[in-house]
Amino acid sequence: MNLLLSPYITFKGNCAEAMRYYESALGGTLTLLTVAGSPAAEHLPHVDGNLIMHAHLELPGGNRLLASDWMEGCGAPYEGIKGISLALTYDNVDEATRRFNALADGGQITMPLQRTFWVEQFGMLVDRYGICWLVNGGAKNQS
Repeated sequence: MNLLLSPYITFKGNCAEAMRYYESALGGTLTLLTVAGSPAAEHLPHVDGNLIMHAHLELPGGNRLLASDWMEGCGAPYEGIKGISLALTYDNVDEATRRFNALADGGQITMPLQRTFWVEQFGMLVDRYGICWLVNGGAKNQS
C-alpha cells in the first residue's frame, strides 16, 4: 500500500498569494485553479470567481502542499488557521537554514534555529500567513 499524506490549508481570500510565496520559499511547481476556471463554476454563482478552488504545490522529493480559499457562501464562516504545524526536515543544515529564513520573512520566529538532541538545527516560526512551521536540519538520528 502506498500512502501520501498532503497538508491542505484553507485561506481567507489570499490563497494564490500565499501559495506563490511558498513556491518561492520552498521550491517546487505551483498549479492554481480558480473558481471561475473550474468545472464547478456554474454551480457556485454566489462565490467570487477569482478565489482559488484548488492549489497544488509539488515540492522537491515528491511531497506536496495543497490549499484553497474559503468559500464563504458555501457553509460556515471562516475561523482561521489553528491547531496545526507543518514540519520540514532537511538532510543539510544550510538548506534548512535557507528555507527557515525564507519562511520567516514577514513572519515571527518563535524559536531561532539551534542545536537539539534530535537534529543539528531546529527552529520554529509563524509565517506571514499564520502558518506554524517546524524546521529540522542535519539529522543526528532518524527516530
